[in-house]
Formats: sequence, C-alpha cells, structure tokens
Amino acid sequence: MLSDFANVLIFLIVGCVLVLISVLLSRLLHKRVPTDGKYVPYECGEDSVGDTRIKFNLRFYIIALVFLIFDVEIALLFPWGRIFKQLGLLAFIEMLIFVAILLVGLAYVWGKGDLEWVKTFGRIENESETNDTRET
Repeated sequence: MLSDFANVLIFLIVGCVLVLISVLLSRLLHKRVPTDGKYVPYECGEDSVGDTRIKFNLRFYIIALVFLIFDVEIALLFPWGRIFKQLGLLAFIEMLIFVAILLVGLAYVWGKGDLEWVKTFGRIENESETNDTRET
C-alpha cells in the first residue's frame, strides 16, 4: 500500500517540478517589450467600442452555484447507488441526511427568490390605491 502512495507522490513531485521549470524558462527566455497595446483587450482583431468592463449579473452566479452543488451530488449518488445494498442501513441513512441537507439549501435559495429570473424589488402600489390617497 505504501508503494502505491509513493507512485502517486512521485507523480505529483515530477509534475510540480516540470511546471516550475517551464515557468522559470519562460521568464528567462522571453523578450520584455512593454507597450500600451498589451493592456488593451483583444476582441477578434476589432477595435474595442465603449467600456469593456461590464457588470456581470449575479443571477448567473447563483444559478451556476446551485447547478454545481447538485452536479456534485449526482456524482456522489451514482457510485453509492451501485453498492448501497452492500453498505447497509447506516450508509443509506447517511445518504438520506446528505440529500436532506442539500434539499434544505435548495428550499432556502428558492424561498429567498434567488432562482426566479425576474425579481420584483419592493412593493408595487396599485393605481387605484394611489388615486384614493390623493383625493383625501
């Protein structure tokens, strides 16, 4: 068993050494020519129009994060589903707790309204309510 771990450790060390060598060689051998053009974003050979920094909507981040969490859940459920009969009742209860925790998180995000694509902020007053208050 120790020899199996040693093979993995040697592989990791060799990989890290190769990365370090390539980074050091690229720093030593490349030409340093600072120009203003290097700080301009490249857009398929076209000149940039307007500001290239845009505000990224956080709804995409929330949706991607929820997707990633449930994607990892599926990746853990498939191997467990293959052998859960051999694992016994304790493993089944552990997986139920795992899924329940994820469902509580999903209910929280859903209840908070972060999964709705178009959110309404604040209270929208009815036109008849505003007319009634203006008359008095």
